[in-house]
Order: sequence, then C-alpha cells, then structure tokens
Amino acid sequence: MMLRVADIHAGYGRVEVLKGIDLEVGKGEVVCLLGANGAGKSTLLKVISGLIVPRKGNITFMGMELTRKSPNEIVRTGISHVPEGRQIFATLTVQQNLLLGAYVHRHKKTELERLYDAAFELFPVLKTRFSGKAGSLSGGEQQMLAMARGLMSEPKLLLLDEPSLGLAPLVVQDILSIVSDLRQRDIPILLVEQNVSAALRIADRAYVMVTGAITGHGKADALLGDDEVRRRYLGM
Repeated sequence: MMLRVADIHAGYGRVEVLKGIDLEVGKGEVVCLLGANGAGKSTLLKVISGLIVPRKGNITFMGMELTRKSPNEIVRTGISHVPEGRQIFATLTVQQNLLLGAYVHRHKKTELERLYDAAFELFPVLKTRFSGKAGSLSGGEQQMLAMARGLMSEPKLLLLDEPSLGLAPLVVQDILSIVSDLRQRDIPILLVEQNVSAALRIADRAYVMVTGAITGHGKADALLGDDEVRRRYLGM
C-alpha cells in the first residue's frame, strides 16, 4: 500500500473529530470516503496533508513516516491536496495559480512548459484563460484550476475534497470524468465526493465514516449494491 493511516485521532481544541481511523490507499487506486456532513472526511484529508497534527496514530506514505511532518514536507514527498471550496487565488492569473502549485520544485522553463501542457491536456479551457484573473472563471473552471494546480507538483497521491460541490449537474459530469481520466493515468486518489453514486462508479474501494469512525469498507461495486449504503447515501 502507498498510504497507510493507522489509529488516527485528531480534532479541534477539546473536540475529538477523528476517533481511531484506519485506512489504506494502494498504487493506482481511487478510494472514496463516504459519510454525512460532519463525519470527519475533510478533517482526515487535512491530517494526511499536515494541516492538522494528529493527537495519536501514524501515517506512512511509500514507507516514509509522515505523521508530524509539515505540509511543505508532505507535498515534497508526493502528496497533493485539492481542498474543498477550491480556494484559488482570485486576484492572481491562471498562470500564477498554476505556478504556485509547482513551487516545491525548482523547475526550469522547459519543465514548466511541460507541466502547463499536461494541465491543458486535461483542462483545455485553462489554456484560453491562461493570462486572465482566476476570479473571472466560472465555478467549474475554478474547480478545474484547483485540480490543475494540485497536479503541478506531479503528485504520487492526490487528495481530492468535494470536487463537484456547488456545481451544475453537467459540470459535475465533466469534473468526475476528469477524475476517472486521472485514474486511467495511474494517479492514486483519495476522494471525498457528495455525489456518492458517481463516486462509487469510478472508485475501486470505499470507506464509510460515521461521526469520526470508519464503520465499514469494501469494494466500490459491492457498496453500490449494499442496501444500507443505498438507503443512507443514495436515497434508494
């Protein structure tokens, strides 16, 4: 396994949000986190990326101990986090936002051009808006920019938090299609996604979180056919 999360406890102040989380992501896998709002999914991604220091437990990535490394160090090991809500820099250009995604590597101009071209292959609209302000993009385009920025560090693992949040249904299809494309390129993804049905159709495995604990896990297609999962998350 590339990523191993073992007995992670974490929270905010006196509030414990994560209560002994165990989770794994293997090479080339898309692993989905299911759970209601407040279950702790985003908090777990923040712990993995170093934004929150866990109170207990261990995180290893490709055999390296990450548990108390800084976010900067974690990005350098090969983990990139695309946060919920996009969090692009609206007053900067698309190019500047992408450049910030590559800050951990001292790229030569030719290497940056290669990374830009790779981003444009996945997100062609960014090429046409390259010199424009990021704040002028539509919601879907901003999400594409956030994902492209995350890929500029050439991650070995992508943490993707609610990429379809607040987007129109047709745009959601485009975003999840890109996630599926990344899967075909063997980029492992730990995905938090509100569109559970679509997420399970592109994922290999999934974990179910309830109030900060993992209550079940299994292959995505099996969970898609599970009556409890269908009732709780798919409204069926």
